[in-house]
Amino acid sequence: MILLRQLLGDVLRRLRVRQGRTLREVSTLARVSLGYLSEVERGQKEASSELLASICGALGIPLSQVLREVSDQFALAELQAAPVLADVPDHERIPLSDSVPGSISDSVFPEVKNMVAA
Repeated sequence: MILLRQLLGDVLRRLRVRQGRTLREVSTLARVSLGYLSEVERGQKEASSELLASICGALGIPLSQVLREVSDQFALAELQAAPVLADVPDHERIPLSDSVPGSISDSVFPEVKNMVAA
């Protein structure tokens, strides 16, 4: 089963690491304990909307962007896990670029775009 908290944690961790920021730095700016932020990033804790807003503020990234990226990854994970797709003939399948609204940006998570292209 795909867990939202795990995908959210993965996105937050990738954004933090891409910025070259430490857990300590982000936890201090977000005013959340280092241990709790670590648990959120590992998908072990559900973050409240207030906490997410605080973490996004510390990262300087809009919450809407984080949620969009989580949504894109969730859609990809669902597509990869859906056994129903195996039964659909190729000529009846909707191209992935049409089935995932907003398409995935090259600048944000290029590794996800590469997974889609594979």
